[in-house]
Amino acid sequence: MPRSGGLPSVVICRCGAKLGGDLGSSNLALDGILGFGQSNSSMLSQLAAAGKVRKMFAHCLDTVNGGGIFAIGNVVQPKVKTTPLVPDMPHYNVILKGIDVGGTALGLPTNIFDSGNSKGTIIDSGTTLAYVPEGVYKALFAMVFDKHQDISVQTLQDFSCFQYSGSVDDGFPEVTFHFEGDVSLIVSPHDYLFQNGKNLYCMGFQNGGVQTKDGKDMVLLGDLVLSNKLVLYDLENQAIGWADYNCSSSIKISDDKGSTYTVNADDISSGCEVQWRKSLILLLATTVISYLML
Repeated sequence: MPRSGGLPSVVICRCGAKLGGDLGSSNLALDGILGFGQSNSSMLSQLAAAGKVRKMFAHCLDTVNGGGIFAIGNVVQPKVKTTPLVPDMPHYNVILKGIDVGGTALGLPTNIFDSGNSKGTIIDSGTTLAYVPEGVYKALFAMVFDKHQDISVQTLQDFSCFQYSGSVDDGFPEVTFHFEGDVSLIVSPHDYLFQNGKNLYCMGFQNGGVQTKDGKDMVLLGDLVLSNKLVLYDLENQAIGWADYNCSSSIKISDDKGSTYTVNADDISSGCEVQWRKSLILLLATTVISYLML
């Protein structure tokens, strides 16, 4: 990489010597993991410390065509409304205020979404599904199926699944997460109910109570709720935001000098056939485009 302002442009990377599980198979193999966390050792932090990029990035996960958009820089189009990150946290923690199902709020204790002491809410693109505390899960599940008391729900490989021949978007309610700063995240039925065979759907929201002791009281929102949205991570202002978006289109980003650049989507439909709603693995092949300030 070029040097800027006398600062070295060396980026320290790690290597993986062994892959486990499905990551070692030919159709799901990955070349590695690109770390964009908040720690000083992440690739983004190293590039920002060297004066090469702004400490902002965005992604858009396209579950329709596969692939999506990844860019480093300030997103100027589309406009994204943000919510503050919780200070001094290692992950992308946010303040969740409440959850609606079909416009009706879940009747939950006011402190159930408090941060700290192994609680709180994390936005994590490295997680495929979404996990909520057991009390939240039971209330959410009951309201999602409130108008379908006749549906027989079965457990298949730890997922709650059912037969349904109609349109899930017409038959089931939207789920809305409300965050600090009057920011909402709407999850459509076709996002939280994934198809696992002909007329067979499974619930993407998971009961965190069956997870490890440290994570059972946390809300972990993964790709299930982030799909088909442009998500902006603004570490300069310690905020994160999103907007519903066509992830097969393009976005515009700007650098610190005010110059604007277009970032197009990358389509992997012609590559390896990966259907994350069947395999429960969302494989995002993106074009990483960053403006390196010379």
